[in-house]
Amino acid sequence: MPELKRLHARHAPVVLAFELANRTYFAASVSDRGDDFFDQFSDRYNALLAEQEAGICAFYVLVAEDGSVLGRFNLVDIEDRTAELGYRVAQHVAGRGVATTTVQELCRVAAARHGLHTLRAATARENAASQKVLTKAGFVPVGPADPADLGGKPGTWYQRNLALQPQSAVLLVDRLREGRGHR
Repeated sequence: MPELKRLHARHAPVVLAFELANRTYFAASVSDRGDDFFDQFSDRYNALLAEQEAGICAFYVLVAEDGSVLGRFNLVDIEDRTAELGYRVAQHVAGRGVATTTVQELCRVAAARHGLHTLRAATARENAASQKVLTKAGFVPVGPADPADLGGKPGTWYQRNLALQPQSAVLLVDRLREGRGHR
């Protein structure tokens, strides 16, 4: 079963393999990272780890049983109990609920481990798959996104208030739906 893991130095080779294998797929819906990203991958990766160590960001990878990366899930610009969510999943698992399930898990992690109350995510208008993931994960549209935030594409900001859906309340709702009530 895939596992969401905090980004670590040992993940560098599999993250690079994931980015290279899916480069064309990603470029169809988000701006391409460019050749410089790959040429300077080691330096950029170490900079990400430094940002994570400083508490500015929190980076996660969804790792398959074989050790390959199925997706990247990032909490960036952490400030005032708020962060921006970014994610991407491998083409071979797209459309199978992997992104939705992992974004939901990351929302729990964001609240429990990082003390966050609000997550925001921007997606291009033409990226229906990402909009569907965010909506299913409890995000709601809150306004237009500047095309500069989305590689020149018009889009929408989505937001989820984590404090409104604490895990205990979710469990209570699930119990009530199952007819078990709160004990």
